[in-house]
Amino acid sequence: VTSACKILKCNSEFWAATSGSHHLGTEEAPEFCTALRAYAHCTRRTARTCRGDLAYHSAVHGIDDLMVQHNCSKDGPTSQPRLRTLPPGDSQERSDSPEICHYEKSFHKHSAAPNYTHCGLFGDPHLRTFRDTFQTCKVQGAWPLIDNNYLNVQVTNTPVLPGSTATATSKLTIIFKSFQECVDQKVYQAEMDELPAAFADGSKNGGDKHGANSLKITEKVSGQHIEIQAKYIGTTIVVRQVGRYLTFAVRMPEEVVNAVEDRDSQGLYLCLRGCPLNQQIDFQTIRSAQATEGRARRKGPSLSAPPEAFTYETATAKCREKLPVEDLYFQSCVFDLLTTGDVNFMLAAYYAFEDVKMLHSNKDKLHLYERTRDLAPGNTAPSGTFPALWVALLCLSQCWLGLL
Repeated sequence: VTSACKILKCNSEFWAATSGSHHLGTEEAPEFCTALRAYAHCTRRTARTCRGDLAYHSAVHGIDDLMVQHNCSKDGPTSQPRLRTLPPGDSQERSDSPEICHYEKSFHKHSAAPNYTHCGLFGDPHLRTFRDTFQTCKVQGAWPLIDNNYLNVQVTNTPVLPGSTATATSKLTIIFKSFQECVDQKVYQAEMDELPAAFADGSKNGGDKHGANSLKITEKVSGQHIEIQAKYIGTTIVVRQVGRYLTFAVRMPEEVVNAVEDRDSQGLYLCLRGCPLNQQIDFQTIRSAQATEGRARRKGPSLSAPPEAFTYETATAKCREKLPVEDLYFQSCVFDLLTTGDVNFMLAAYYAFEDVKMLHSNKDKLHLYERTRDLAPGNTAPSGTFPALWVALLCLSQCWLGLL
């Protein structure tokens, strides 16, 4: 129900259509009333699915108050939402933008270049941390991916199939915190079937501050791929919708990654420390006969049988179409196809690797072949390779609850 509620879209369209008109003269009142009626119409369309949403009820009451304040009639024309247009010259970064609003330019010429790191979340979900460890986790519900002095990223993961431990990202919230003369606080939210090309307030940059264009959203593919450049912190974020679910990838300087006032709180920060032990799925190899059959049986009478859309052979063949190197992205693809039967998870793994190629600063570390499991903060377990028998991923994902 929550993912079907489109109140955030209604809010964004209204603020985009009315940006600045509250402060104009009375001659703008008809345009404002038209946009307000469109806002009311949008809320009515989503009323059934938003019945229990507090933001929805707040919007409905707010519309009534604004109607009264501006003497707007409930009957009349409704406008099509228009995106807020930037003043002339704002399509490019201002040449006089403060140096502090460009992370790389703020370094002295003779200083060492910043070291960039990468984190990504995709598929079932699979997590690649800033330390280049690779994990597959359950993490159902809301979890923080990043939480530092400049940025907060939270994901919500929901079960892919009823009764399954396999989850995927259905909602993403990114909060860019206000920073000096560069940007105002901005919130970006995406959900299944809703990948906006603007912040929640309808804007596409960092607001009204002098360095606002050091934070910008670019739509690469409508409804499928957006990119956020936060130059003031040297950060690039890529969000995609592949099939029904979202993927996330980020390139960030180590200095920004580690900018946390409370060092102890970093344990909750998945991109830095990985998933908690009780949320990690520990894969082990199983008998070759099971790999040959391409089938795995779930232990535990309360759980449903796995999908049979792919055998191990057909899953590996499908994944090789997009991922010819049998690294962990390939193995994750096989696992997801066996677990979900949804070919979009193959595309999620493919695009996740494409984002690594674009965002990772060390081209020698693009492919990962070893899984690393964190034993405790700062400690890393011995890693092991697992070639063809990764069908065990399916088995242990589905048997995990029975092992607890």
